[in-house]
Amino acid sequence: MGIFVAVVLGAVQGLTEFLPVSSSGHLVLLQKVFGISEPALFFDTMVHVGTLAAVFAALWRDIWAILRRIVQPLTAYLILATVPAVVFALIFKDSIEKAFESGKMLGAAFLITSALLAVSEILSRRAGRAERKKAGEMTWRDALIVGLLQAAAIIPGVSRSGATLSGALSRRLDRDFAARFSFLLSIPAILGALVLQLKNPADAAGGIGAAPIIAGTLSAAIVGFFAVRLMLKIVKNRPLAGFAIYTAILGALVLIDQFVTHLVF
Repeated sequence: MGIFVAVVLGAVQGLTEFLPVSSSGHLVLLQKVFGISEPALFFDTMVHVGTLAAVFAALWRDIWAILRRIVQPLTAYLILATVPAVVFALIFKDSIEKAFESGKMLGAAFLITSALLAVSEILSRRAGRAERKKAGEMTWRDALIVGLLQAAAIIPGVSRSGATLSGALSRRLDRDFAARFSFLLSIPAILGALVLQLKNPADAAGGIGAAPIIAGTLSAAIVGFFAVRLMLKIVKNRPLAGFAIYTAILGALVLIDQFVTHLVF
């Protein structure tokens, strides 16, 4: 993998990590398009670290508020929502790596993202503004449902932000808080993925050099910072139907290629 390709992939990661369209799915797809043969799970993890830096930069006030008072319901809900993804990752680690390498589940996974977004938007719209729950009204059931959906998003093509947003909106959480909770939840998820990969960094890197990994990480951080701020405004003021349509079309095109045209797969 060259530096230019790494920068492009990093920029795509930075943008799609916060848009509910699956950053991992887009990375796998672009790796197929660019013909990257090296196992790229560690590269994928590192560009996620770039977006992690973007989250810290964009949501530092929210993070500081948690650090100033660790013992609070929000902290407990973030931990609870993280547990399902940790369990899922530990049990199915080998299968997840194969899914990243093959991309066989990509088309179906994009369609799952589309369905989640569409259903959650319908449920959210049915609840009037007065019925939406603020941060202080969140319950452990809300956190657990968001966490279970995040666990499903470990599969490339199922959007993590889309899944967690869908869970939060389906539980009638306030749209602004739903977005912030989703992005805050990315912190332990990304750190956990990094820890798993650092157990054997040489094998995880898959032969990709240090320079492309660093370039991709920086690209993801810069683009991600602006993407997270943009997405906060979109979720608060606009429906997610456009993202549902996009992932549905993308999923259909991937399935057509996988079973008919074979241009990429």
